[in-house]
Amino acid sequence: MQYIPKEFAIGGVFMPPLLIAGLLGLLAACMVALLLNRYRLSRFFYHPTLILLALTIIFTVIIGMFLIPF
Repeated sequence: MQYIPKEFAIGGVFMPPLLIAGLLGLLAACMVALLLNRYRLSRFFYHPTLILLALTIIFTVIIGMFLIPF
């Protein structure tokens, strides 16, 4: 049977795995958004803020599925 973590202890504070996956997803989305801005590819998007939100959700799901199973 595969081990599924119920919570993470960071500095004595217990955090759910979805919070950790969400923070990592937000960090990855911000890095992609910075790259899009640097190479001026964000000008092709109608609403860049919604693209950041969509990238955050996509990366959170990917990280949650493969790195931190919740």
